[in-house]
Amino acid sequence: MEAARPDDSREPQENLAGAKGLPERPALDRDALSSTEFLSANGIPQLTVVDTTGSTNADLLRAVTVDPKAWPDLAVLTAEHQTAARGRLDRSWEAPARSSVLVSVVLRPVNADGRPLPTQTYSWLSLLAALALRDALLDTAGIPAELKWPNDVLVRGRKVAGILAQLGPMGDGSVPPVILGTGLNVTLTDSELPVPTATSVQLEGAGTVNRTVLLKSYLSRFCVLYRSFCNADGDPTSGLAGGPSLHKRVEAVMVTLGKQVRAQLPGDHEIIGHATRLDDSGSLLVVDAASHEHVVTAGDVVHLRAWTPPGQSAESGYA
Repeated sequence: MEAARPDDSREPQENLAGAKGLPERPALDRDALSSTEFLSANGIPQLTVVDTTGSTNADLLRAVTVDPKAWPDLAVLTAEHQTAARGRLDRSWEAPARSSVLVSVVLRPVNADGRPLPTQTYSWLSLLAALALRDALLDTAGIPAELKWPNDVLVRGRKVAGILAQLGPMGDGSVPPVILGTGLNVTLTDSELPVPTATSVQLEGAGTVNRTVLLKSYLSRFCVLYRSFCNADGDPTSGLAGGPSLHKRVEAVMVTLGKQVRAQLPGDHEIIGHATRLDDSGSLLVVDAASHEHVVTAGDVVHLRAWTPPGQSAESGYA
């Protein structure tokens, strides 16, 4: 498939080996990522690495449209560099080559009997991915990551990663696939951060900045949680992978909850109130000053920020 074919050109790229004071940025270990042992242990049917592309999510959306059978459940595409990456609400960003983990996964959620999950459960997939990445960062890199609703991973209040889930085409009338993209800042320096409220694995003093190790750790944890979630028919309140439910796990590490927040919505609307909990669809429940409870969905919110009432000192947390 043209969009996901590895780029065989090996032209030298600037600042990949510590030049000009920047961190060393070695290539991903393709042999380690494509090893039969790693792939089979995690149920990954294929893993493709490309040198550069516009967007791994866009590539997979196109690929599953052109030849859906070539991209089964848990097929993975990762890139050393993206030139036209997109986040939520079509926001664009770009990071230096080999400075980040940039990976997208095709998901075709079915339970153990092959029955497709209800599409209303898909809203949990980005939260599941964020949880897997949070666990990987803690266990593998030793940094205390948390989740910010709806799709960010933070370290000490600063964004280190974002998750983007996009619905694929209906195709032949079957349940549409989900393309789940993850971007993790690994060796970005202060001057390379896209915004002052961002951070990177390296800046947080991690135990490792090896992108291959981080990617393998994330994918391994994601696959375990994802299969357990599918086998529970997408029920976020069911026990997950031999432990607490997805709902409980996410709420336990979500910095958004318990905070005063301002949710900006389309059309210059906003909701200000106390973020109390997640409902069964993964939406955020916010109670305003009049004690009215509002349901804020990930698809509707434009921005979600911590909010400090006038006259009070700003609380620490996230931006």
